[in-house]
Amino acid sequence: MSKIRPSQGAPYARIMGVGGYRPTRVVPNEVILETIDSSDEWIRSRSGIATRHWANDEETVAAMSIEASGKAIADAGLTPEQIGAVVVSTVSHFHQTPAVATEIADKLGTNKAAAFDISAGCAGFGYGLTLAKGMVVEGSAEYVLVIGVERLSDLTDLEDRATAFLFGDGAGAVVVGPAKEPRIGPTVWGSEGDKSGTIKQTVSWAEYRDGTPERFPAITQEGQAVFRWAVFEMAKVAQQALDAAGISADDLDVFIPHQANMRIIDSMVKTLKLPEHVTVARDVETTGNTSAASIPLAMERLLATGEAKSGDTALVIGFGAGLVYAATVVTLP
Repeated sequence: MSKIRPSQGAPYARIMGVGGYRPTRVVPNEVILETIDSSDEWIRSRSGIATRHWANDEETVAAMSIEASGKAIADAGLTPEQIGAVVVSTVSHFHQTPAVATEIADKLGTNKAAAFDISAGCAGFGYGLTLAKGMVVEGSAEYVLVIGVERLSDLTDLEDRATAFLFGDGAGAVVVGPAKEPRIGPTVWGSEGDKSGTIKQTVSWAEYRDGTPERFPAITQEGQAVFRWAVFEMAKVAQQALDAAGISADDLDVFIPHQANMRIIDSMVKTLKLPEHVTVARDVETTGNTSAASIPLAMERLLATGEAKSGDTALVIGFGAGLVYAATVVTLP
């Protein structure tokens, strides 16, 4: 018989608060058109994007995260000292080590919270949320801060007609804590590494260091392949998340998919046969694709504008480079 004492966690977990930060600089499509041969109409018709936010020198990955996190902690009615763990999802923090989560945890004023980064691309928020839920239920942390943050403008090739208009910067954060009833459903997640070449960094840091090639690494993708995968395969994953939560599309109030592309979002809505009463996040129009930050940023905006309300049932799904994905049903804070 084991002598190890069982964990003393909460029976369930919930999202308690949400916060977001968008850089002050708003970049319209006209700026993008200075470096690619395209048009505002083409960009809008292919992606739904009209503007995006790009960070300035002071709006670092850490700085944006701290702003969003402060709002999320306040929204949850907590203080930084109560945060037991900080989980940061990002692919655009340029220091391999230490994890930016440690800097964020310190500057927020946590009491030596556990802190680490994860790399799961556009599914990163879902991965972080799942880890946070596990920590709360297992008992290793009572309150967990989950951050999705990107400065993708640093990794954008402004001469690449296929991607120059896609990416934006920003940070979104949520606080996960204990609940007496299920408020975060089972996660349906996974990876398809055989498709890893469809979204990738153009060259490795080692190749750039050695001067072959000389161009700074950027993000590139095979647009049509990604579109087909997202529309057809991710709709299946979203349905699996609904099934795992024991609800149907009719029970949903809100749908918050990764803000990759308006056409993908609209196609998923159609495939899932979402009723007209379901509010759909379309933050991509003014924020662009912010990868790991897109879901919490969209969630924060829906709540701030009143398009969604506390207690609503929401389906969230992230998908991207890897290829990786994560979907779950949550109750909005």
